[in-house]
Amino acid sequence: MKKLILCLFLISLVGGICRSDTRFPPATWKESVDPIASPHARKGGILRFSAFQQPKSLNYYIEPSQFTSAVFDLMYETLLGFDPISYEFVPCLAKNWTLSDDKLSFTFELDPAAKWSDGKPVLAEDVLWTYDVVMDPKNATGPFKVSLGRFSRPEVLGERTIRFRAKENHWQNLASCGNFSIMPKHVYEGQDFNRLDLGSPVVSGAYTVSGMKEQIEVRLARRPDWWQVDRPCMRGTMNFDTIVFRYFSDQSNAFEAFKKGLTDIFAVYSARMWANETIGERFDKNWIVKAKVHNYDPSGFQGFAMNTRRPPFDDLRVRKAMAHLVDRETMIRTMMYNAYFLHRSYCEDLYDSEHPCRNQVFEYNVEKAVALLTEAGYRKNPQTGKLEKDGRPLAFTFLTRESSSDKFIALCDTVFKKLGIEMKIERKDWAAWMRDMDEYNFDITWAAWGGSVFRDPEPMWSSKIADHPSGNNITGFKNAEVDELITRQKTLYTVAERNEVMRQIDKILTDNVPYVLLWYTDATRMLYWDSFGMPDTVLSKFGDWRSCLTYWWYDPDNAAELKDAMENGSVLPKREVDVFYERMMKHVSD
Repeated sequence: MKKLILCLFLISLVGGICRSDTRFPPATWKESVDPIASPHARKGGILRFSAFQQPKSLNYYIEPSQFTSAVFDLMYETLLGFDPISYEFVPCLAKNWTLSDDKLSFTFELDPAAKWSDGKPVLAEDVLWTYDVVMDPKNATGPFKVSLGRFSRPEVLGERTIRFRAKENHWQNLASCGNFSIMPKHVYEGQDFNRLDLGSPVVSGAYTVSGMKEQIEVRLARRPDWWQVDRPCMRGTMNFDTIVFRYFSDQSNAFEAFKKGLTDIFAVYSARMWANETIGERFDKNWIVKAKVHNYDPSGFQGFAMNTRRPPFDDLRVRKAMAHLVDRETMIRTMMYNAYFLHRSYCEDLYDSEHPCRNQVFEYNVEKAVALLTEAGYRKNPQTGKLEKDGRPLAFTFLTRESSSDKFIALCDTVFKKLGIEMKIERKDWAAWMRDMDEYNFDITWAAWGGSVFRDPEPMWSSKIADHPSGNNITGFKNAEVDELITRQKTLYTVAERNEVMRQIDKILTDNVPYVLLWYTDATRMLYWDSFGMPDTVLSKFGDWRSCLTYWWYDPDNAAELKDAMENGSVLPKREVDVFYERMMKHVSD
């Protein structure tokens, strides 16, 4: 599997740059039907998701979360798309693109058919305006400033032609300028980009917001006049008439609502829910399907992020001590039913039998932790029982946003108290937590990051962006050796070379402990009411639960059978529980 991924990376990232021709797609290219999309898909119906807490904005540039990504990507399109199998670049808003001989200039010609939902054409000025607002210092678009900051201000060459000029050679330049979402200048120009109202947006994509209820839901409607609706590559995709995201205060409330039929799909992030709470008539009689999907969805990571900009976590010895005081093995065994693997890395899928992971593992060891804290200058005050350094206690605040994390934090706190470490727990809702992340106003928090097919270490680990507001480097990590490796990998156009550099970066990261790494799983766990049709692979090759939005459809026959079964108490046929992408695609091809 990993060798195949490397091959796909090589095709997508190197193929377009090293070939002799400079205009893409090549003359021999023909648009084809998406092989993942089912020929049996039909339009219509509604799909309802759990969205947890309401975000501060639906503008993904301002709040780059999984949920806002799902909504934003349905509304706004990019210059280039990706082939769902090979992951080569394909046309989207741009019908073709050209690379200069020095591989630094990228010229895009927009498709004349591309139109906004108000009927106006998508123009080069829209692309330029979007670039400008993302790069504007007053806008909280930190992560996107890194990738687009690799270019000089684009040059409009014609009504539908725009050229990007890179400041330096970088393997990701084409992806950076070809894959940022374009927004309409004529609608949003002059408005405060940090506070855009996307309640009634003008969009180019397949869906638009049709309704919003504060703290309750956001509703999207499929556009019958979408400019790409008749393209062969879109056949069997974007099938639901309506997509609804309903807000809940936490996962437990969302799960209860799902079991009552108030939502249709539930992505499971809790081992306890998956192991202990998927029981009862609805599950036993297969009205609700329990599916675990194994595909090429890139690995992310999660852990306790420590703010290295301020005490006490500016001291590496304190961070290492923290890593030794988190009893991850016990948590996995007693709280998560051995459903997870211990993180050894910030990018787990870099390792295989040919490249074993040799990163330092911080096992639970109180003695080592005490020795590290003593080395850092902390001593127990015999009068208070608190660990102190220069008269100041070892104290910090754990910022959390989800009640489901309480039991894990409580286990840590028990150990901390015995040693004289003082931890205050502060819970905020999602929007307030995100504001603190934007301003790096925290001591320690639980953070999880998705993986990327295009793995670029710069936005998260570069020293030069560690203090830029609204960035991904929330821990403030700075390391000269990592900076040098980030610079080196920019001009490596083979995946094998870049992955070797990433393994070196990964080793330095684990040694410097910006996060107390926790655990991961190798599959997407989902529950859904059995009233839908879907491809044999269930999800796309590289996708998570969000690919349901593209490939699933409402099946009236399945829905009728479900309704009848629930009325009569009968059992539905059992669906596949463990779905493996490779097996299902082989089955389809056979």
